[in-house]
Amino acid sequence: MYTEELLSVIPLKRVIGQLPNTIKDMSIDSRSVQPKSLFVCIKGDTVDGHDFAQKAVDAGATVILAERELSLEGEVAQVIVKSTDRALGLLAAKFFDYPSNDIMMIGVTGTNGKTSVSGIIHHMLVGMGERSALSGTIGFELNGVLYETANTTNDVLSTQQMIFRAKMEGCRAMVMEVSSHGLALGRLAGVDYDVAVFTNLTHDHLDFHGTMEAYGNAKGLLFSQMGQDFTKNKYVVLNADDPWSERYEKMTSFPVWTYGLKNDAIFRAENCNYEDGLTTFDMITPEGTFPVTMHLLGEFNVYNVLAATAVFYARGYALEEIIEQIEDLAPVRGRMERVKTDLPLQIFIDYAHTPDAIEKAINAALPYKKPNNKLIFLIGTGGNRDKSKRPAMAEEASRADYVVLTTDDPRYEEYDSITGDLAKGMQHDNYACIGDRAEAVRHAVSVAEPGDIIIFAGKGHEDYQIIENKKYPHSDAEIAIEAGRLKFV
Repeated sequence: MYTEELLSVIPLKRVIGQLPNTIKDMSIDSRSVQPKSLFVCIKGDTVDGHDFAQKAVDAGATVILAERELSLEGEVAQVIVKSTDRALGLLAAKFFDYPSNDIMMIGVTGTNGKTSVSGIIHHMLVGMGERSALSGTIGFELNGVLYETANTTNDVLSTQQMIFRAKMEGCRAMVMEVSSHGLALGRLAGVDYDVAVFTNLTHDHLDFHGTMEAYGNAKGLLFSQMGQDFTKNKYVVLNADDPWSERYEKMTSFPVWTYGLKNDAIFRAENCNYEDGLTTFDMITPEGTFPVTMHLLGEFNVYNVLAATAVFYARGYALEEIIEQIEDLAPVRGRMERVKTDLPLQIFIDYAHTPDAIEKAINAALPYKKPNNKLIFLIGTGGNRDKSKRPAMAEEASRADYVVLTTDDPRYEEYDSITGDLAKGMQHDNYACIGDRAEAVRHAVSVAEPGDIIIFAGKGHEDYQIIENKKYPHSDAEIAIEAGRLKFV
């Protein structure tokens, strides 16, 4: 792209040196700089991109975007702006030619359910013959290939690049998990959403946002930033059973579709039944009542498919086709996913790491628990993160017959500090505190008897643990199967 054309989107800037005629690439990581590229100096929590500008120049960068003039060696121009974060959003969208304008962009936000709802929508799109991409906690899925990503919502440059790749590979739609961090930090700058979905809002991330009010308002940015262009067919899908939906409805000018189980909603479920590995319910719709049978377990998944139904119905799909896709859905990876094993146990892995998600996971499992068997629940929480939710997490886990309190990603925090905070919320004495997660998984299996149910919560699909600042291989499922075979086989 012509350099002058690219930089034209930044209204206030100071140029030092001679700008090159063209820019072939953009980067915020000096390790990935290509020749004839623009390097953007971003201030992070632990590193400052300005400190790596010379490395970027040595690697071939010909333009440096910075917040202050730098002493650099080599043929390089500097563009000085007040905020490189804000400028990056403008530049990234321009560089990739505003790709979100050309495909249907579906954003899903909320405390719990983002991954499940996003995955459900994506796989239903594929099942209906549409080419779709998916971005979120599990990574970036494009044409059946899953690429690893760093965050639920990626940096603004990576986000625009992913949308561009989806567009170039023929996708008609892209579904994205939208985190409160991503919204608050401007990682979605330049993304034009056509559909915005809200799942729920419960206690989480207060170490970052400070208060539930700030947390909820951050989520609301997805709805308030949809714009005012009524020539575009945009709409919002809200959970009628969550009080924050009333606020979010006021934040958007576009049509609102609602779903729920308790309050009046456009799409509602009645007569829910959970048994024999199936969930059945009656779906109340604008066209009447339809029976639904699906393989997804639990009430929370009823909410999830109702949200997806609203998305597809608003797009003009027939309810019969929507329900057919719902009945074919497989469980979302790591979300109350039953582990395939020949052990005499029912083992589930789940991503639950909030009080609300733990409650929902237990509710999903209880219908399958026999009177003479135990429900064993293992919970862990991250180190150096929101400590205020820990006792509430254990309080919800206390509904299980036996609880194992452990860690998920301890980072730099001591094991005893994490498990001690959790233990403050326990409502009975049938529990163990074991900081080493692998040992905790083995312990959960060791106390199990044939017919028991074990839920390993907190890691879900993840195959690693973060200890200090390094990732180490870890799989709850693999460790549990190995321990179970030693015990039962």
